[in-house]
Amino acid sequence: MKIEELLEEDKRRCAAIARQFDPLTGHGSTGERFECRNPMNATKVMLPVAMKTLKLTRENYEELRCLHDFPYWAAKYVFIKRKGGGDDVPFVLNRPQRKFVEKLEGMRVASKPIRLILLKARQWGGSTCSQLYMAWLQLIHQRGLNSLIIAHQGVASDEIKDMFDRMIESYPAEMLEMEDKGKSSTKKMEAVGRSRAIFRVPGRNCKVKIGTAERPDSCRGGDYNLVHCSEVGIWKKTDGKSPEDILRSACSGVLLSPMTMIVYESTANGTGNFFHREYEAAKRGISQFQPLFISWFDIDQYSLPFITEEEKQAFGLRLIESRESNVAGSSREQPGEYLWWLWEKGATLEAIHWYVAERSKYSEHGLMAAEYPSDDVEAFVHSGSRVFDKYRVEALRAGCKDAKYTGEIEENSFRSLQSGGWRIWSLPDTEAGHIESRYVAVVDVGGRSAKADWSVIVIFDRMPLAFGEYPEVVAQWRGHEDFDLLTERAARASSFYDNALLVIESNTLETHDRDRDIDGDQSSFILNRLRDSYPNLYARPRSEEAVVRGMPARYGFHTNIATKPMIIATLVKIIREGLYVERDQSCLDEYLNYERRQNGSYGAIAGCHDDLLMTRAIGLHIIYHELDAPTRPLPAAERAERYRNRRHTCRSLAAW
Repeated sequence: MKIEELLEEDKRRCAAIARQFDPLTGHGSTGERFECRNPMNATKVMLPVAMKTLKLTRENYEELRCLHDFPYWAAKYVFIKRKGGGDDVPFVLNRPQRKFVEKLEGMRVASKPIRLILLKARQWGGSTCSQLYMAWLQLIHQRGLNSLIIAHQGVASDEIKDMFDRMIESYPAEMLEMEDKGKSSTKKMEAVGRSRAIFRVPGRNCKVKIGTAERPDSCRGGDYNLVHCSEVGIWKKTDGKSPEDILRSACSGVLLSPMTMIVYESTANGTGNFFHREYEAAKRGISQFQPLFISWFDIDQYSLPFITEEEKQAFGLRLIESRESNVAGSSREQPGEYLWWLWEKGATLEAIHWYVAERSKYSEHGLMAAEYPSDDVEAFVHSGSRVFDKYRVEALRAGCKDAKYTGEIEENSFRSLQSGGWRIWSLPDTEAGHIESRYVAVVDVGGRSAKADWSVIVIFDRMPLAFGEYPEVVAQWRGHEDFDLLTERAARASSFYDNALLVIESNTLETHDRDRDIDGDQSSFILNRLRDSYPNLYARPRSEEAVVRGMPARYGFHTNIATKPMIIATLVKIIREGLYVERDQSCLDEYLNYERRQNGSYGAIAGCHDDLLMTRAIGLHIIYHELDAPTRPLPAAERAERYRNRRHTCRSLAAW
């Protein structure tokens, strides 16, 4: 791209951001609009297309405009606290709030239940906008709609109550229908009983309840139609209640029907937690919810103007020249490749200029990303020293899917059960004939108590390597079980999968662990016993000297300070190159929560696991470094049919 083209595109982007937004006339407002004359004063206004078929008169214009145009109602009748102090100001939507409202209105206008999970950068008023949108539904659209708002802590709850007080105090009494069926009320909003958490708007026959995640009992739902859950990502477990429990209790009574609304809203707080799982489900289209991400460059205040045009041009030239560089000048700078990626994401030069200045406050990118995420992948990743590239990890999600079968593997057979421990994506292929070690089964040994690490058995199919494709996960078991039962389970599954090469991580068997009630080296007893009953048990490669001296084989893969960096290095490259097919979303969460610590060791961040990850690291290392590719192909016609759509060429890792 030439500098002239860059500057012209930036000019266009800045103009789009600065375009007129007047909620009273409707110019630049949310949604699709049409031009019309205001019957009140004959001025030109831009109205929502939902009003196009309505007959507008001086008598009904205001009522119909408020009913169909949330930005208009908010700017004219709602007053909120001014940031920095001073008198209250009209609620005029900012740019990210308009993006948020368009998403909500898209569902409402289509007569769909409103279900949204909002992942956001900080400080743009997402909570305020959500709460006032619910108030609009209650005060304008339908009588008797009750709302529940759950904040993450008591201070936030007080701020919500203060916002409602300010709004109602300035809200026109006649619009609340203060006189209803001959009964007159002088209060716009009143407390219910002795509670300071439930309030009623008599004129609209509706309630507003405010709770906090710190007090789960305050979050119980009931006859509620509208629920807003704020900062869900940072909710903590309290009194034996998890965030899932609180949300289930709060939202279970909300019907899946029009004029109902549930919004989960939060900044991110790591991967693998409830908020992350729900956002990913919405993103994949397998949830009732729609996802929405607001980045830092969607927010107007995160922009730094240039003093002169010459300064802007010089900045643009540096951006173009460094766009392929992945090396930064210091730990407080971002590589040119990343800054160019921001440009391609839609950021203006002024926004990138701000990012460069702000980035110098932080010693590493993760800390900056935690406060100012640029996309919804970056938002969830913790600020530690990540081992795996988050975008390469995300690329593996394309292969993830629900298991085709669940059940139990018995003696050379599979029994389908809803509650079974095995998740199976592909059953053994019985048509290709026996292929030596086509399948590889890997066991990561955990503990037997519910609080211990998980034990995991995963099975890979190596057959795709024969056709230029990649090994894939075909089955997995995860649970807590005694060692003898675990090894029996693994042997049954390996036998079922055509006598798979059975690899058991042995270091946990060779050390003392109180949870496991094992003293001393138990690997010889357990693995030698298994060797006598199972024909294809993995043994560590022996040196020439060990072979000459007749030293016995040592069974199982031992993870230690020498082998762990080796298998993690293999896994880093495999993930970077996309050299295997993953099926389980949970494994990707473990990749994103895996870090290199200051002492050089590897491990999961506090509160997370790495048992799924370790089975992949061990299994894929053995598949690519210790085993030859399968040599017995399927018949030519079947091979051509099965792999006719392949897009990649498998690259051997043997030359590393």
